[in-house]
Amino acid sequence: MNKRIFILATVLGLTSVIIGAFGAHGLKEVLNTEQLQTFEVGVRYQMYHALFLLFIGLIGKISEKTKSTIFYLVFVGVIFFSGSIYGLATNNLTGFDFSKIALITPIGGTLLIAAWAILLISFLKYKEN
Repeated sequence: MNKRIFILATVLGLTSVIIGAFGAHGLKEVLNTEQLQTFEVGVRYQMYHALFLLFIGLIGKISEKTKSTIFYLVFVGVIFFSGSIYGLATNNLTGFDFSKIALITPIGGTLLIAAWAILLISFLKYKEN
């Protein structure tokens, strides 16, 4: 499980840097300030959760089942949350109206919150030897 966690963490981190650079340089002429700030929120949360996954992979104090649950929650959560934010921020540049699927943004956020909550519960249940 740790290998999959590390791979997803590095893919999310790598793509957040690429997407962030694209937003900062490639989109600054076509998006307004508010749209760029919205886009940056997606990048930031994607990177936060890449780092979160690195932490999860490195820590030995949580079970494999908990790690697996967090992995899937973060994976889907980032796709829904950051992905939908990227779409909403660049909505005027595409032929698809992302506002029609805007409800997946809070679903993604809820999944990310659930991942953190599961980690908290795991720590609360942890008994030192």
